[in-house]
Parts: sequence; structure tokens; C-alpha cells
Amino acid sequence: MFSQLKTLSVAFVLATSAASYASAQEVTYPEKCKSSHDMAMDHEKMMKSSSMDMQMTDFQREMMDGMHKTMPLMTGGMMKDDADVAFVCGMIAHHMGAIEMSKTELKLGDNEEAKAMAQKIIDAQVKEIEDMAKWVEANAK
Repeated sequence: MFSQLKTLSVAFVLATSAASYASAQEVTYPEKCKSSHDMAMDHEKMMKSSSMDMQMTDFQREMMDGMHKTMPLMTGGMMKDDADVAFVCGMIAHHMGAIEMSKTELKLGDNEEAKAMAQKIIDAQVKEIEDMAKWVEANAK
């Protein structure tokens, strides 16, 4: 009985993962958080010049790729002139990084408990990003 219940809960997690994965894809970085400082290019050049890429597994490379997408946003967002806006913009990008890592876990991970944690992170952080984006829209100049 316990085995069947565990199998059903795993199936549920996997079935709901696809829906949440799609909603996580829709998270966007607010325009008001974007910085005039072009740190994205510097960050990308630095990472591409790294020889570390050759030594990574598929899951490590995919997690790093996700972080490469969000790190310049986080750094740029924190360059805003207002401390509150810089904090919230930086946190939005930080949460986007957590979502990227969690998507990699759902795709390439083997442990169902870790996958369930990844799904929980996606669900919570998508909601938090939506709340922070609304705050930015209302408060950033």
C-alpha cells in the first residue's frame, strides 16, 4: 500500500512538473530593473574564456548555463540608484537563477525527493517574482 502511494505521489509530482515548468518559462525580468551598465557582455566573455567548461558534466553545464542567463541581470539590477529597487531587482534575478537550477534538476536529476524540492522552489519563486515585479512596476522610477 505504501509503495503504491509513493508511486502515485511521484507520478503526481512528475505530472505537475510540466505545468509548473511551463509557467516558470514565462517569468520575465522587469524592464525597470534593467541597467544601463552592460555587465552582461563582460560576464559572458569571462565565462566563455573559462577552460572549466570542458571539465563539466551535462548537468553541471546546464546549471551553469542557467546561472549565466541570470547573473548579469542580478548584477545589473543591483546597480540601480535606489537601494530598495536594487534589492528587489537583484532578488528577482536571484530567484530566476534558482528556477533555472530547479528546472535542470527536474530534467536531469534522479532522486524524486530532490525533484520534489526543485518543483517546490519553482512554485514558490515564480509567485515571489510576480509579487516583486508588481512592486517594481509601482515603485521604480
